[in-house]
Amino acid sequence: MLEFVWLIPLFPAIGFVINGLFGRRLNRKAVGPIACTAIGLSAALSSVLFFALLKQPDRFFEKDIFTWILSGQLSVAVGYQVDALSIVMALVVSWVSFFIHVYSIGYMHEDPGYPRYFTYLNLFVFMMLNLVLANGFLLMFVGWEGVGLCSYLLIGFWFEKDSASNAGKKAFVVNRVGDFGFLLGIFLLVVHFGTLNFSQVFDRAPEILTTSTATTIAVLLFVGAVGKSAQLPLYVWLPDAMEGPTPVSSLIHAATMVTAGVYMVARCHVIYQMAPLAMAIVATIGALTAIYAASIGFAQNDIKKVLAYSTISQLGYMFLGVGVGAYSAGIFHLMTHAFFKGLLFLGAGSVMHAMSGELDMRKMGGLRKLTPITFWTFLIATLAISGFPPFSGFFSKDEILWQAFQQNRLLWAIGFVAAGMTSFYMFRAVFMTFFGECRAPQEVKKHIHESPRIMTVPLMILAALSIAGGWIGIPHALKGANRFHEFLSTAIRTSPETGGSAAAKIHLLLASNQSTAELAKHGLVSAHPPVDPTEYTLMALSVGIALVGLAVAYLLYMAKPVLVERFVASWQRLYRLVLNKYYVDEIYEVLFIDSLKGLGRGLWKGVDTFLIDGAVNGVAYVIRILSDLMRRLQNGLVQSYALSMVVGGVVVMGYYVIRVIFF
Repeated sequence: MLEFVWLIPLFPAIGFVINGLFGRRLNRKAVGPIACTAIGLSAALSSVLFFALLKQPDRFFEKDIFTWILSGQLSVAVGYQVDALSIVMALVVSWVSFFIHVYSIGYMHEDPGYPRYFTYLNLFVFMMLNLVLANGFLLMFVGWEGVGLCSYLLIGFWFEKDSASNAGKKAFVVNRVGDFGFLLGIFLLVVHFGTLNFSQVFDRAPEILTTSTATTIAVLLFVGAVGKSAQLPLYVWLPDAMEGPTPVSSLIHAATMVTAGVYMVARCHVIYQMAPLAMAIVATIGALTAIYAASIGFAQNDIKKVLAYSTISQLGYMFLGVGVGAYSAGIFHLMTHAFFKGLLFLGAGSVMHAMSGELDMRKMGGLRKLTPITFWTFLIATLAISGFPPFSGFFSKDEILWQAFQQNRLLWAIGFVAAGMTSFYMFRAVFMTFFGECRAPQEVKKHIHESPRIMTVPLMILAALSIAGGWIGIPHALKGANRFHEFLSTAIRTSPETGGSAAAKIHLLLASNQSTAELAKHGLVSAHPPVDPTEYTLMALSVGIALVGLAVAYLLYMAKPVLVERFVASWQRLYRLVLNKYYVDEIYEVLFIDSLKGLGRGLWKGVDTFLIDGAVNGVAYVIRILSDLMRRLQNGLVQSYALSMVVGGVVVMGYYVIRVIFF
């Protein structure tokens, strides 16, 4: 059955071709179902392959479809790989995308670009599935660039608006900066390994790479992840990406694109384990991004912008996890985040649907009773992202914090504070949107209503996943089996529990080619390591900080809103600083945009106009002067020629006379 892995990305490609070529001629009732069926088939096949993989002894399957590049010693094939890591990503991408596709039928039903929208959406999922199922860096890079292209197309979907087209261009340009580093990392891999196949690279990495080379490659690859996953300092494109349709925001933030960087680091964990400095950089950037983006979420009034900065912050958590070596914890949070962040964006879309497109939370309020399904599902997602047990986000975030605490107390402290901040800004959004009196204009109030079932059913399914999605990773400390970690251990062949140096762990596990569970049978690792009492303390602190965030949000936005006004009045400069996102966009404008524009103008006027055009035009001018002079000699008049002959004869004779007399 695993032989049919290539069908997973093929189904969305077929949907893309059908809607792309015939979408404008097809009935609207056919376009949406075609796109949904394509993704649904991918999701169903991913599920079938998941169970087929469980029956594989080594839980690994690889298949080359055809040879793509053959040049000298370098041979690159288009091939796919099914292991625990890729199948988890395929399941997350295909199923969450499927729910977003279904939701989109209701959300976009009146949009004139309906066929184009679903065409792009299918292409987006096709590229992401190629990225996560590829068995080599080159096909992964094709998917990597493909999702970048699709994000450009979908963020600027309403291209007639300057803000949307500019946001699309901004996303495209910023991602190219990161991709430059990613490409350099791939080039170094070709130089050192002569292949781009994952298995061949990772199997030989401990023998071929020195620590410095591994660090260089790991850092360059991470530069690509910084751009794709919107980390400091290349995060600026993601908040502007809200210009696209809301389901697109959900797709980008939950199921595709921004999670690609986290997946890439986890996939390349063998190289990162050999580069402690690179891992420290990943963890530090992740922790700083988590708290930085959370602070901006405090003051945003656009509900989608709040969620956008929340995504950046949560991605920071994931990088904190993989940066401290807790790869399975990072992927675990990626999975649970896909459920509750997808739900939050679709919930925001449902709110906009009810509020006639309104995004400003200051003009909302009181939607709790008017849109009950949207409210309850949004609240569930908020509880999950805030880290309240037993919701999914609690288990994944708590595992990252626990692993960070064991590696670096400062990074844990940053993540811990950011957890409280997340709870605050998310409940601030809930209280401003769903509680109190509705602050919308009377005309808008008349039309507030719950979304149709085609939009609310996906909300309810994602809400169920936001609750129970984390239960497969209940840690041993809570008497769980942490099955998610055990499953991933066959693909991520290292664990903080194994002890010893990173290189030793890699050699041990690669040599044995066994999972942590299998190694435990031989006594090489502990299947159920003793529980550290500190873990319980950290869990209690994690829940406590989330409660503090909730309580502060309730105090400021429900019990005593006047305190917010007093704070803003007393701390005007601080408030404006956070409200304006620390003026980073303006700083970038001065440092990069204006200077690049100045450079462009200098090249235009100095090099192009003066030097190149001046040289070409100067040659033409000289030729014209010479031609004009020559034209006067060849005027076609016999009298002129006779006069010229006489003058010439006089000159010649004069020359000889002067020569005879004086010389």
